[in-house]
Amino acid sequence: MKLFHGQVLPEVEIHPEEQLHIVKVLRIKEGEEIFVTDGHGNLARGRLVFEGKKVKLDVSEFSTKLPGFPVKVHLAIAPTKNLDRIEFFTEKATELGVSEITFLLTDKSERKILNLERLIKQTVAASKQSLRMHFPTVHPLTKLSDFVATCDPHSTYVAHCDPGFSRLQLNDLPKQDSQTFLIGPEGDFSEKEIERLIALGIQAVSLGPQRLRTETAGIFLAAWNYTKFF
Repeated sequence: MKLFHGQVLPEVEIHPEEQLHIVKVLRIKEGEEIFVTDGHGNLARGRLVFEGKKVKLDVSEFSTKLPGFPVKVHLAIAPTKNLDRIEFFTEKATELGVSEITFLLTDKSERKILNLERLIKQTVAASKQSLRMHFPTVHPLTKLSDFVATCDPHSTYVAHCDPGFSRLQLNDLPKQDSQTFLIGPEGDFSEKEIERLIALGIQAVSLGPQRLRTETAGIFLAAWNYTKFF
């Protein structure tokens, strides 16, 4: 399946950058079959038509409201100092079906500036590569206190490394339609932050006996959720 991003409803329109990619990079020929998704569960199938410099789709089939992952997982993660590592996390979390990503500002955060547009483009590319019809939503840097104020504590969990606080095992979590996981920066959440989260009713989870890097913890949680459906 050659999958591209664009508008599907009410009419199919391939995004300009995708048109350029089709013509200049992939050199797909007129008449070849491709698919276009809007990233919201809608898909169009058809053959390429060139009209001057524009690339259009002669639609043969529409599919709407395609199902996504049964459990929506929202990863709220403090970005790493090394930008390559958070970009790697974003790509892999997308491939593994995460529905939302929020970048957190915490007490120990070292990176406080992000190129959000670049990260969103990565999720689009990773979604197409993995044939996702539902693209994840990416939110800008948000203070931890502001973020948790909007969370449901019954479906929000924090992954921290402090042995002084009790932690649940992942497989002991209740079955829920959606779950949010908080992942701290290099150096973990501060003790004050953990105490504040506990006071809000947010429970902690263990990711195993080893201490994981920030981006590894995020990918691990995405993979844990992904494997539940196979």
